[in-house]
Amino acid sequence: MGVKLTDLVTDARKIITFENLMGKEIAIDAFNSLYQFLAIIRSQDGEPLKDDKGFVTSHLQGIFSRTINFLEQNIKPAFVFDGTPSERKSTTIKARIKVRQEATKKWEEAKDEGDEESAQKYAQATSRLTKDMVEEAKTLLRALGIPVIEAPAEGEAEAAYLARKDVVWAAASQDYDCILFDAPRLIRNLTERRQRKVKGTTRPVDLEWYSQEKILEVLGLTRAQVVDLAILIGTDFNPSVEGVGPKTALSLVKEHGSLDNIIAGNVAIRGKIIAESLKLQDVKEVREIFLHPNVRDLPESLKWERPDFDEIRKILITNHNFDPERVEAQLKRIKITLKSGSQKSLDTFFGLKKKK
Repeated sequence: MGVKLTDLVTDARKIITFENLMGKEIAIDAFNSLYQFLAIIRSQDGEPLKDDKGFVTSHLQGIFSRTINFLEQNIKPAFVFDGTPSERKSTTIKARIKVRQEATKKWEEAKDEGDEESAQKYAQATSRLTKDMVEEAKTLLRALGIPVIEAPAEGEAEAAYLARKDVVWAAASQDYDCILFDAPRLIRNLTERRQRKVKGTTRPVDLEWYSQEKILEVLGLTRAQVVDLAILIGTDFNPSVEGVGPKTALSLVKEHGSLDNIIAGNVAIRGKIIAESLKLQDVKEVREIFLHPNVRDLPESLKWERPDFDEIRKILITNHNFDPERVEAQLKRIKITLKSGSQKSLDTFFGLKKKK
């Protein structure tokens, strides 16, 4: 879900193309991407893709096709998986479960009524990512030669850390939390479809690049102040303050400097004192999550391996009943990509050293 900053950072957004990312290492928020695949890779009535045993495979289809696209564009993805969530995230997790349950009910009703458009809409909110699905995703990524990174806590925090330490060029996620976690660069819509249906019309989906430096400049705030702004709006670790939207939150932080001052000064919005719904101890705990996140130290560089074609076939065709012809056609794209590059560029991509 993440913090809602879109309306405040429009002037910091830069529209780019995949060509701009050629040769770049990108740390991708894996859970964010997997939920996208589960939401959008569905049939007309909203059913996710399934194998002959009834297991959902939309996430595997998404990983397979998107990774091939990245390889063809000479983009070097690394997928970062969430670890143990913070206790402060429990309320958000419960809220997501409730939303999923309500959406499932509406989805079933729409299917019964033959309303495919509504069925598609509600189905996207029913996505559920199980532990087995996560492990399957990791196995497929490793077979494709893609680095799999397991964060101790938030995947976005680990992706941001990798970008800050120059292990990768940027973090990729739909959420702006990466900026709060100190990512110098954020890519949005990297694993999205290039077109999206909105109220019956098809609209293009732009690939977006945000510089943390530019966001801070546009907002006129420090990173610590942006974290305070986010806490007012609401994050995955705390609820929003009633009556405070993004623009109001920005004005409050600019006027008072920090949440400490807002709380100490008994500042009120629409007659309601903010300190009554937002306690300083909660503020300190959420700040700690963003400003000093729990991350894992990693090597100074990541290694991309050559794909294991037999293992890919086993995962997709043998284990999950994917169409052999389609899988082979996709694998052919990888082989063509590998053959089309010069030996020097391929060795650089896969981190190989020439034997003496």
